[in-house]
Order: sequence, then C-alpha cells, then structure tokens
Amino acid sequence: MDLNLKDKVVILTGATGGIGSAIARAFAAEGAKLAISSTRQEKLDKLIPTLGIDEDHVRGFVCDATKEEQVKAFVDGAKEAFGTIDIVIANAGYEGKMSPIAAQSTEEFAKVYTLNVYSPMWLMKYAAPTLQEKKHGSIVVLASAGSYTPTALMGAYVSSKYAVAGLTKCIAQELMPEGITCNYICPGPVDTDMMRRIEHDAVGDTMTHEEAMAMFAGTALDKRYATPEEVANAVLVMSSDITAHTTGMGFNLDAIVPAH
Repeated sequence: MDLNLKDKVVILTGATGGIGSAIARAFAAEGAKLAISSTRQEKLDKLIPTLGIDEDHVRGFVCDATKEEQVKAFVDGAKEAFGTIDIVIANAGYEGKMSPIAAQSTEEFAKVYTLNVYSPMWLMKYAAPTLQEKKHGSIVVLASAGSYTPTALMGAYVSSKYAVAGLTKCIAQELMPEGITCNYICPGPVDTDMMRRIEHDAVGDTMTHEEAMAMFAGTALDKRYATPEEVANAVLVMSSDITAHTTGMGFNLDAIVPAH
C-alpha cells in the first residue's frame, strides 16, 4: 500500500536514538524529506549516511529539545530548508530515574517533564501555524504504554506520559477542524538503549539482560519487546492520509489484552 509520503517534509526530534533512527529510516524509505534533530552533530553525522537518501532530502539540526528557543530554531530551520512542513514527529524523550516518592527530587521530576511534555508542546506550537496555513498535515507524538498504565517508582515518567497524552488529545480537538490530525503512539517496552537503562535501574546486576527482558515483557501476550521498526511503522501509518479521519487516538503497541 502506498502511504503517499514521497517528498512530504517531516520534522523529527530525537532522531539519533533507537526509536528515532528507526523512524528516520522508515520515512527515508518512503521518499520523504527529513529535517532531523539530535543533541550532538557527531550523532547526526553518523546517522545521515545510513539513511540512503540524497543530500537534498535530509537536513540535520543540533537541538536541545529542553530549550524552547532551540526547538523554535529547529522548526524555523526546517521550514527554511524545505519551504514547508507536512508531518511533525515529537519523539525526544527521557525515562527518568526509578525512585520512591519520598526520595524523588524536584529537579529530576522537572527534567522528565521538560523533555516529555514541554518539548512536544513547543514543537507543536511552532510547527502548527505552517500546517494551519496548508489546512493539512499530521502530528504524531511518542507517548508510552505508561500513558495509561501506572508503574510503582516511575511516577515522574508515567505521569509525564499521561500528561502528553492529554495534551495531544486537546491539540487534536483544536486542529482537526483545520484538516490536521494529531495522534500519539503508546509502545510498551521497546528493544532500545532506554530499555536497557530501565532494566538496570530496576534490577541492577542481579539479573542478566535476558532475565530482565523476560520480566518486563511478561505481561505481553507474545512475551517480547517491540522492535524500533515496529514503532516506526506505526508512526508511518499515523502520519499518512490513510488515517486522515483519525485524531486524538493513542495507538497501543504493547501486545497486552486491553483493560483500558
């Protein structure tokens, strides 16, 4: 099925992480034009040659997504480079540190919220006017199964994902009358470096990776982590006109029988 993404201009934060790089490769394979951001130029220099697309189809931007002015500069630079924006992917995120509430620091809580809630808000704030001018476009936010499933010791991360899901639903209500969809993806555990950090935070060196993975994936019907490519495929579908009549929806990628 042709998703009609060829030459669509996509802006993507957190492009050099496990999920981000899979999303970038998936859009590149569809022939999209990519404006991608990362915290360091060397990460972009490593990723861009692997995308298999012409130089005129990709631009890399160094952007600290916790800084509003840098997010704005990224959006402005992407539009200047390609003339427009069609698809907005808010992918940058941070898992935080597992901690009981009595030991939780305000600084760590704020760090999680800045990247998981404020950063997507800023990205949508500065990209929305271009989509509104066109009366067409799509926004996809990387949320989490944590957007609907509470987890002990992960109050900062989980509550931030509840928050970004609510934010996305509100913006969906606002923008759909202008032809712009706004949805969010909710993966469970994904086979990335972030999940390795969560494993270590939870069990330290008391389990092997395989044992920790079995524990974390135990509630999934297929007893495994999602792959970054599976997340990327969901992003493609929710970015395309195939889902032009779908907005404010959380796309669950957890292989769990829903109780929600």
